[in-house]
Amino acid sequence: MAVVDIHTHIYPEKIAVRAAKSVGEFYNVGMFDGGSVEALKHAVQGSPITHHVVHSVATKPEHVESINNFIAQTCAENPNFIGFATMHQDYENPEAEIERAISLGLRGVKLHPDTQEVNMDDPRLMRIYEIIEGRLPLIVHTGDYRYDFSHPRRLKEILHTFPNLVVDAAHFGGWSIFDLAVEYLEDENCFLDMSSAQDFLGPRRTKELVEIYGTDRIMFGSDFPMWDPVKEYNMFTALDFTSAEMENMLWHNAERFLGMEIS
Repeated sequence: MAVVDIHTHIYPEKIAVRAAKSVGEFYNVGMFDGGSVEALKHAVQGSPITHHVVHSVATKPEHVESINNFIAQTCAENPNFIGFATMHQDYENPEAEIERAISLGLRGVKLHPDTQEVNMDDPRLMRIYEIIEGRLPLIVHTGDYRYDFSHPRRLKEILHTFPNLVVDAAHFGGWSIFDLAVEYLEDENCFLDMSSAQDFLGPRRTKELVEIYGTDRIMFGSDFPMWDPVKEYNMFTALDFTSAEMENMLWHNAERFLGMEIS
């Protein structure tokens, strides 16, 4: 059986510690590790986790191409890594860069409206969703009590506008506003990953949220380097679900989201 960590961030070695520290400061949390490729591989060595969906976020349009090059090269060197492209709302020619990302072997797009300081349903991002609908899946950071950029109500509107867009609403669809997210996303057509949630929710509420959304929609994710992937895996697999349900959340839902077989 494969185990897919659907939500991991990686950075080039020379900036990994600094980049991870910046993320920690944004969320006011201590980071588990520095975020380099080697740090991720070391963190899961000997664990049941077999595959990682890896990505990074462009906070400036001029960073888009170099990040996509880095993710693509890293995945070429690590067959168990599945790369997602970044995009920025002010990037001049998103159609061309998305085509280039596909040619590089990248399998989806990751956006973070809060750190990119853009409403999730901004017309510039809606253009990107139109480009990738039916072609590439989207992982989008959703929810933050401090901001309105990534509010789950915005995602609900996106899902209705682009019904064939395959979406992972990260962090149970509403980081730090987990229960509010249920109001908007319980019955919507999207996947959700459970990264950056367990330490806040505890096992009982984590299990309840999985049951609300359904084990055919939830995907395992660690949000490395913020959290220890193996610890997140161990906490998640300790929840009282059947082996078939857990296999879906650790493996098969990711296959359906990504549109590819993973073995």
